[in-house]
Amino acid sequence: MKQGKEVENPESRFFTVLLAAAKLPGVRIHREAYLRSALARHCTEDEIRRAIDETPAAAGITVAVLEKAANDSIRYETAKVSALSAAAGIPGILALPATVPADLAQYVGHMLRIAQKLAYLYSWPELFSDEGDDVDDATMGVLTLFFGVMFGTQSANAAVGKVAGMMSEQVAKKLPQKALTKGVIYPIVKKVAAYIGVKMTKESFAKAVSKAIPLVGAAVSGGLTLATYLPMAKRLKKHLAGLPLADPSHRVMEGEVVDAEVVEDYESFATAPAERHGVDSTALELEEPRP
Repeated sequence: MKQGKEVENPESRFFTVLLAAAKLPGVRIHREAYLRSALARHCTEDEIRRAIDETPAAAGITVAVLEKAANDSIRYETAKVSALSAAAGIPGILALPATVPADLAQYVGHMLRIAQKLAYLYSWPELFSDEGDDVDDATMGVLTLFFGVMFGTQSANAAVGKVAGMMSEQVAKKLPQKALTKGVIYPIVKKVAAYIGVKMTKESFAKAVSKAIPLVGAAVSGGLTLATYLPMAKRLKKHLAGLPLADPSHRVMEGEVVDAEVVEDYESFATAPAERHGVDSTALELEEPRP
């Protein structure tokens, strides 16, 4: 990624932080291992195996079991990120780019962790490849939209629902690559990234101020993290649980992929500039979270 002015715009700033956080040790969740662990106390071996091979929805895992597993994961990640916010002790912090503050990267890393866990419980496919540190653009796109849902943007809610609908209608087991990287969803991803980039700057400043207070700075920082992370995780859980992919009647067929309309002038998220695409501004409008 180019340094300088590009890094200064909110969209590029967000993607820089997201990529840096995704490379931290322990951030990527292995779908099979997580589902086996999360469902072990509530499901039979046959149900777990089917949830892994297909989806929890296709395995007929009940809403109550999924909600309990989701709440357990949210509590675990919230406690962990709140403690680390005070200590700034996530492994690999020293390897971060100079443009990414350590506390912000660890916060985003835990957002990535809970987003993956909730996605896998509610029948989304594996998001990260086992090969190397690279993050493909479709994964970058869907994670950006998940973050948008967590931040309360209505356009992200609609876009995630559209992606889930594409996968559900055509029983796809992989993310719709074209829709997320070249097509109808891509412009929304870019606007959501720019919006979150601005929010992250404001919230990082608030944390920096809190840490400047002698003795109580760490406690204040941890409290800010708790106050923001928990409701954000719950917001994503609620949204994913209500999508077609979470419907127990939904079945997945191996190897099928769904794509959508392609638009011109595709650029990688890692280098995408902040200018707007020629799309319907009403559909892309971002809103503050509703009370």
